[in-house]
Amino acid sequence: MSSQTPSPRPVPASSGGERRKPRVAVVFGGRSSEHAISVVTAGAVLRAIDREKYDVLPIGITTDGRWALTADEPERMAIANRELPSVERLAESSEGSVVLPVDPGNREVVYSEPGAVPKALGDVDVVFPMLHGPYGEDGTLQGLLELSGVPYVGAGVLASAVGMDKEYMKRVFVSFGLPVGPYEVIRPRAWEREPAAARQRIVEFAEEHGWPLFVKPARAGSSFGISKVEGPDDLDAAVEEARRHDPKVIVEALLRGREIECGVLEYEDGPRASVPAEIPPVSSHAFYDFEAKYIDAADGIVPAPLTEEQTRRVQELAVAAFEAASCEGLVRADFFLLDSGEFVINEINTMPGFTPISMYPRMWQESGVSYPELVDRLLEAALRRATGLR
Repeated sequence: MSSQTPSPRPVPASSGGERRKPRVAVVFGGRSSEHAISVVTAGAVLRAIDREKYDVLPIGITTDGRWALTADEPERMAIANRELPSVERLAESSEGSVVLPVDPGNREVVYSEPGAVPKALGDVDVVFPMLHGPYGEDGTLQGLLELSGVPYVGAGVLASAVGMDKEYMKRVFVSFGLPVGPYEVIRPRAWEREPAAARQRIVEFAEEHGWPLFVKPARAGSSFGISKVEGPDDLDAAVEEARRHDPKVIVEALLRGREIECGVLEYEDGPRASVPAEIPPVSSHAFYDFEAKYIDAADGIVPAPLTEEQTRRVQELAVAAFEAASCEGLVRADFFLLDSGEFVINEINTMPGFTPISMYPRMWQESGVSYPELVDRLLEAALRRATGLR
């Protein structure tokens, strides 16, 4: 058996012999608690894709996991009057399903409804997976696309899984010599079988590193399920809130300093870092939570007011994190600039938000890459890559 990496399959010609436009399936929604933010993000991307260059097929995944055909109507995919959108409201049918065949030799997408003849929707040449959180950003969808032989935007299976699991993300960073803050992990069995012992571990962690601390789901994003805990009396409620989103919980020490973010984008010659941004304290929120990010639209400072040396350092660390986790396409790396002057990496996001107010596109806009160009670069990078081992 050959171990060579397959070459990307060229876009086939149309029935008339002319080379057709690549078809992009924008997949969004999903089963995670970040369903609505995925819809918002996909709407922004649909508006930005160059329709002269690409054909587009929007596919939404409902909260119960059904792949639905949706209308190409980005204006219906935004947050309006503090109301979050959903795939269920966008789906053209409450029962129809889109099927992507798990066959590397066949990229034809099929749509079927009960009692009707399945309808072929044509080949898909590249997938733009705009899913956030588990069941989409964590390597599960990426594995399906690898089996299907369809190129896709962003990180592969391993990097997606590492980027979703805050415990193993930190373990990878430590193994590559990147600075991380103190943390403790409470696994499902520990809390379910010996909660008193698990609670005592957190208390001892706090005694060593100080209160307050942050209790988080280990595999969730958009700040869902995170609590800032001031003392032992609030601990149980915080753990249970995190466990509503993920049975595995991570506890992190409070790091006193400034929140700095940096974007990484894959170019033909390798990954490059954007100008960094700063997330200032939000007076109306205890921390940069979901409402601060998406509802009340807290403003980040782009570019961050850093010295040249600090800017260079955080850009180096962002690219190093991208490489350490074997990422592809894009990453947003989040840091703390401590009062001591040291940068500590908090986490990476392998599919950061692409909403109009999201920090990743804003950082690249300030770096000279417009929103439409950013989307185009990501699609071109995905089309250049083959699926499989690479």
